[in-house]
Amino acid sequence: MMPPEEESPAGGGEGDGDSGLVLLQALKSSSTRKQGCDPFAQTQRSKLQHRRARINQQINKEMRMRAGAENLFRATSNHKVKETVALELSYVNSNLQLLKEELEELNSSVDVYQNDSESISVPMIPLGLKETKELDLLVPLKDLISEHYGEEGVLFEKEIKEFMELRQAMRTPSRNEAGLELLMEYYNQLYFLDSRFFPPTKSLGVFFHWYDSLTGVPSHQRALAFEKGSVLFNIGALHTQIGARQDRASLPGLNQAIDAFQKAAGAFNYLKENFSNAPSLDMSTASLNMLVRLMVAQVQECVFEKMTLLRSQHNFLARLQLAQEAARVEDVYLLVHQTMTQAHVKDYVPFSWTTMVHVKSEHFKALSHYFAAIALCDCPAATDAELPEQEKAFIQFHVTMPEGPSLRVLLQDPEERRKLGKAHLKKAIMKHEEAMRIHGLCKILRKMDILQEVLSFAHKRSLSKYSEIDHEEDFFETGDAPDIHPKTHQKPEIKSPNFSQVKVTDLFHRLGPLSVFSAKNKWYPARRVHLMRGENGFGFTLRGDSPVLIAGVIPGGCAAEAGLKEGDYIISVNGKDCKWSKHAEVVQLLKSTGEEGVEITVITLQGSEGPRAADKKAAAMSSGSGMLKSNKENSRKSLMNSKSASTLLVWSKKSKRSKKSTYGVPFTAVGDNEAMY
Repeated sequence: MMPPEEESPAGGGEGDGDSGLVLLQALKSSSTRKQGCDPFAQTQRSKLQHRRARINQQINKEMRMRAGAENLFRATSNHKVKETVALELSYVNSNLQLLKEELEELNSSVDVYQNDSESISVPMIPLGLKETKELDLLVPLKDLISEHYGEEGVLFEKEIKEFMELRQAMRTPSRNEAGLELLMEYYNQLYFLDSRFFPPTKSLGVFFHWYDSLTGVPSHQRALAFEKGSVLFNIGALHTQIGARQDRASLPGLNQAIDAFQKAAGAFNYLKENFSNAPSLDMSTASLNMLVRLMVAQVQECVFEKMTLLRSQHNFLARLQLAQEAARVEDVYLLVHQTMTQAHVKDYVPFSWTTMVHVKSEHFKALSHYFAAIALCDCPAATDAELPEQEKAFIQFHVTMPEGPSLRVLLQDPEERRKLGKAHLKKAIMKHEEAMRIHGLCKILRKMDILQEVLSFAHKRSLSKYSEIDHEEDFFETGDAPDIHPKTHQKPEIKSPNFSQVKVTDLFHRLGPLSVFSAKNKWYPARRVHLMRGENGFGFTLRGDSPVLIAGVIPGGCAAEAGLKEGDYIISVNGKDCKWSKHAEVVQLLKSTGEEGVEITVITLQGSEGPRAADKKAAAMSSGSGMLKSNKENSRKSLMNSKSASTLLVWSKKSKRSKKSTYGVPFTAVGDNEAMY
């Protein structure tokens, strides 16, 4: 994985595709910074998000009122006041319940996120984005820059405002790759913000406010991990919206939907594995586990739809495979339904989601029996040449072998095939009717015409086929068809977020390299030293790049007399900033010194005096892999005090090989990778 310090290519992307939606474009120097959607564009999706924001604010207001009333109820001993407060509490709780129902209806508006194709597809369940409040970082960051870095905070107003603009933009990402890149860019910038401005022993004094996506309940924390986690949640939620909008009647649309839902599952799974004690319910382990399973189920549904497009349905074996694929979809949706109905999950998952998942479970079970029936009834009996292959497939087809004649007789006798096919159709019709019954229990789903149309079509198709194969002279009682063994040819893949996909440049690059100039390091005030070149040079050895380190000082030399010490970092030469200068560049500046000498500004890290300590510091601040590290975290306190916790996302810098030269003294007098001047 590439370090996030590298230059990012120019942003941009195609439009959202929603009617009337526009992308705000702004030129930043020579590149285009990715922007969010126009918050005033009146699209269906933006109106939905505006309603969500309004409900969140109302819930926040009512909860503050309830907290105040509860405190007053506990504090007062006046009976009349208690009665009045109790009445007020009942009123507030009633309002909260109404707002919760309104938000649930909003979360159930899955049709808004579906594609506009005329083809009939079962709707998918997308997630709405978490809302957040505006955040003003101008004063806190300026103060910390002045206090910690010793720089004029006002000189960094441009960078701070640019970061705040990026945060504002990521609140309204477009529903495409450009929106995902915008969220990823902000997420990657949070790494730099954490390293630069969140000291381990001091709080920045800033609260990050986010609203629960499912309940609308507000939460806030000082920990930047909460901000990171919420952005990650929105990355997953945006993937669900992109997946839901695809035209699944075409193969490219299905592949894109599969990819989007797999990436959504990866984002939620990454969040689950790297967060603990999340302050909001939508980011709890139980909720994220449910969302991962829901996304996997929707991938499996897309795989089934892909098979119906790719496979010839006139082939016996292909129809058996379709039946097993449908049984697999039923299996995973049943697991999602069980997860949604658990005690600690069902209270905040929208009832329409739970109902739709239950409906889909029954619907796909019905489809599995329908495809089993048409495989038996519409395909010709097996020939002697086809029999071995069909026997092998049929042995593994049912969970339990059907009662009746032997497998050979069943596959070659058209009447026996019709009897078993009729039993499968009977079960299919029962399951279709059960799916329609469950669908009718949910007021919100009853309004969803496309789902009603899909269920009705499948039910009528099974009834029609049953009427076709039902004979008047049938006097046998139709048996109970065994369930179909679930099997898939494409197992869903949980794709973790690829953070290196969007490369960013540290907005606060001017503060200096993170290996030295970070929030966790402390240094003594900068010292300005005037050096004159002696007969044997300046009398110190240099090592490394960005910034260059004084690795050794010769006793009695010019450098020692001027007050330079081992472990000092050179940050400027003759007024030229050298924080990011390479070894050779600093050497050239020193070589160009005249008789008047050179003025060097240096800093010393606290606790790093001496060459050994400096070496330890360099080793601690560098690593050779540049790989992603992710461990559980949620609070900064536990982050610093426990070895088992580290930042949610940590990139390590690649170790730098120091350049070496022998300027002014024999090489044997200089340590490895050092140069004497």
